[in-house]
Order: sequence, then C-alpha cells, then structure tokens
Amino acid sequence: MVMANQKGLAMKALRNTWYVAAWADELEPGKLVGRRILDEALVFWRAADGAPVAQVDRCPHRLAPLSAGRIEDGRLRCMYHGLLFDGAGRCVEVPAQDHISPNLKVQTYPTVERDRLVWIWMGEEALADPALIPDAHWLDHPDWRAKPGYLHYDKANYLLIIDNLLDFSHLGFVHENTLGGGRVSAEIRSQVERFEWGLRVSRLYEAKPLAAYLKRLAKFEGLADRWQIYDFHLRGNILSMDFGSAPAGAGALEGARPPEALVFHTVQALTPETETSTHYFWAAANGFALDDPTVTEEIRRQTEVAFAEDHAIIQAQAAVIAEHPHERMVAIAADAAVNQGRAMLGRMLQAEADRQSAA
Repeated sequence: MVMANQKGLAMKALRNTWYVAAWADELEPGKLVGRRILDEALVFWRAADGAPVAQVDRCPHRLAPLSAGRIEDGRLRCMYHGLLFDGAGRCVEVPAQDHISPNLKVQTYPTVERDRLVWIWMGEEALADPALIPDAHWLDHPDWRAKPGYLHYDKANYLLIIDNLLDFSHLGFVHENTLGGGRVSAEIRSQVERFEWGLRVSRLYEAKPLAAYLKRLAKFEGLADRWQIYDFHLRGNILSMDFGSAPAGAGALEGARPPEALVFHTVQALTPETETSTHYFWAAANGFALDDPTVTEEIRRQTEVAFAEDHAIIQAQAAVIAEHPHERMVAIAADAAVNQGRAMLGRMLQAEADRQSAA
C-alpha cells in the first residue's frame, strides 16, 4: 500500500479550532510576544485586567509591527507614530488628532487562558466556543506536577509530527535508550479507537523491563507492567496521554494504580507556524513524588532529551521530502493510526472548506 506524503494536506490547517498559542507565563505583564501562527504574524500581550490579547502584528496606519511597540496602562502603543490601541483592537488615541477613524482598528482573535496555556481561535469568531478546548487540567492541578516545555520545528510541517505521535512503534528505535525501553516498544500492537474528535490509541506492555529513564525514579525492582493510553484531538492537534509503569502483576493493565506506580500524564500541542514550521508545546506531569521538585525537573529533562531525538529524525525526514517532493511513502501495518488520522483530518478540512464556500 502506498501512503501519500505531506503534499496536499501540508498546505492546509484547520482554522475553526482552538490552538495553543503560548504558555501563560510567557505573557508577562507589560511584555509583547511576537509569534506566527497559521502563517499570520501576531502579537500577544496582557490587557489591564490581565487577560491575554492576540492581535495581528501590524498597525493599520503604516503597517509597522506592533510587536516593536510597548504597553502603557494595559494598552498597546505603536512606536512608529504613537497610535494607542486597547485589547479589543480599537484605536483610543492618535497624537494631535481629536477624531479617530473607526478604520483605525487592529484585528483581534479570541483567546482563552486555561490550564497554564493560552489558546487562540483564528477561524469564524461566532464559532469560538471555549467548551471545545481539550482538557489539560493535569498541567495545573494540585495532584500533579509539571514543568512546561517548547520545541520549534523550523523545517517540518505539523503533519509529519502528527504521524510521529500516532505511531509509537518508533519508540524502540528513536528512543532506544530513553523513553522507549528497547525494541519491545516496536513489538507492541496498538489498539486504535475512533471518535468524532480523533483517535484513542492504547498500548499495554506486560512484564517488561522499565524504560531506562525511569529506573532511577522507581521504588520497586524487577519487571513492570506499562501502559500508554492517549487521545489525539485532530482539532488543534492535541495529544493527551495517560502512561506509566507499575510492578508486574499488580493490576495496572486492568486500571489499578498501586502506591508505588509511576503515573504520568503528558499534554502535547502542535500549532502550525507556516507550511514548513511548527510550534510544539509540551509538558509531562507526574502524579507521584509530589513533594520532591527534583523528580519533576528530572522528568522534564529526560523528556526534553527524548523529544530532541524526535526533532532530529523528523527534521531530517522533512529535508529528504523537500528534496524528493514527488516520492511517495510505502505504508506498513504500524501505520494504522497514522492512516486513519490523516483520513479523518482530511474530511475535517474538506468540511471546513465546504462551509467557507457556502458562506
């Protein structure tokens, strides 16, 4: 069977959905953050009430970048000719001018701050329902500890990273000495379930060695039962995964979580920057050793090492694809979730295109 490469879908991404735009602590009061999303240059800042604001990064007067401006009393001053804008994008001051044209307005996108993340909606504003934001409470809950992470893919379309996340058979090779725990990761068959929002992928490992990075954290010895159960929300490209390890035979594969279990929940968000670049926000939360910050720091460090391994292989893959844009990929059995995910996303993209055409 032949699988298409990223051509076609690579040029598209959903707009009527919530994307992660930033970690909340990136938006410090009085600070401007410039970031490109869906190939649109944006500026992020906080209004006087602390709410996050997302606007196009250009002043309507002379199209100067607003990210080169400054915050004054919770409003944004363009530092070319001094126009001042509020959080709704309205111009509230033009130096030496009494009347302000309503055309002096900056396009502003809906944003929501939740679970330590800033979410943005860049589609039809009337459809921007915050209830559609995927749950990420593990990042900001007293029963969990997490430290934020970020990677920038400057050569890879977001679809290639989705492929990576939907096919964990790569763990035993890309992450042989880190997350993977050896070749056994490639020999586990995934169970794939389909939902309206995307896919749930389950992988269960019975009586297997601990992954290398967990050995120093475990309070038990011997073989472990391991689980990886994750939901991939195709709207917004959000992976939410329950995973961990427990002593073999302690019931973990049936859902039990004994006291000595190493329990994690990771949230990963892929936000398209351009056709060939992607923002990758991530955090791996631990649900054990809550009073030991060194554990959370170690988990973040080890996860960062492993995600750098993904980054290296995907960026290299993207370079080969760019050099051979017409060559097609040949699928294997492990691509089941990848193929289903691409097909579902393709239907979502087509439905959105049909809606725009009918408008």
